[in-house]
Amino acid sequence: MTKTAAEDQPQSILAHLEELRWRIVKSAIAIVVGAVIALVFADQIRAVLVKPYDLAVPGNPGVIALTPTEQFGVLMRIAFFGGLVIASPVVFYQIWAFVNPALTKREKRWAVPIVSAFVLLFLAGIAFAFWILPRGLAFLLTIFDDVQSQLRIGDYFSFVIRFLLVFGVAFQYPVFLFAVAAAGLITARQLARGRRWAILIIVVVGAMITPTGDPLTLLALSVPLYLFYEITYWLVRLVLRR
Repeated sequence: MTKTAAEDQPQSILAHLEELRWRIVKSAIAIVVGAVIALVFADQIRAVLVKPYDLAVPGNPGVIALTPTEQFGVLMRIAFFGGLVIASPVVFYQIWAFVNPALTKREKRWAVPIVSAFVLLFLAGIAFAFWILPRGLAFLLTIFDDVQSQLRIGDYFSFVIRFLLVFGVAFQYPVFLFAVAAAGLITARQLARGRRWAILIIVVVGAMITPTGDPLTLLALSVPLYLFYEITYWLVRLVLRR
């Protein structure tokens, strides 16, 4: 039996689970290595993540720690966040490698473009969230003029990291939408007819996942996501037709 013939044989559920386990292990190792690198630059990352607070409330009293272990917890969050960002190319490649055996030879040619799109959109989502974050914080922290905001370091960094990751993950959906179209499950015509539903779903899901819940952040997330929908529609219409 040739290697190609052996690869074409259907695998058992246990074989798929074993493959999934090793993909998860490799992703975890990459995240751990990235976390170690992030720990080396923890002070610089912390300073960057505090900057939106300084921009939102100039002259703020800074963040405070109320428990002895709070700063260590923040250090671990910074390490995980930095490790995930650094290891994102490896993680997305492992996701693709797990799906890859089920694809046709023609579909496998999309490996580099799709993995690259995953990474770039993830980083773009984080960068966009970092840009909009000071505006969301300014709205939330200045609702009452006579209230001075002094945030706990643990609460602040949990909020910021969750905010950045939500945008990073949300920016991935055009790749999945394009992949569904590439698999022939949806057409450009159906995407064109579904624009109204797309707007509704984007707004509803955006309201559910945005950590701040304010209209400004919801609008900031919804607008680029709908633009991604339109871009995906034109890619499906022009690229997949060829």
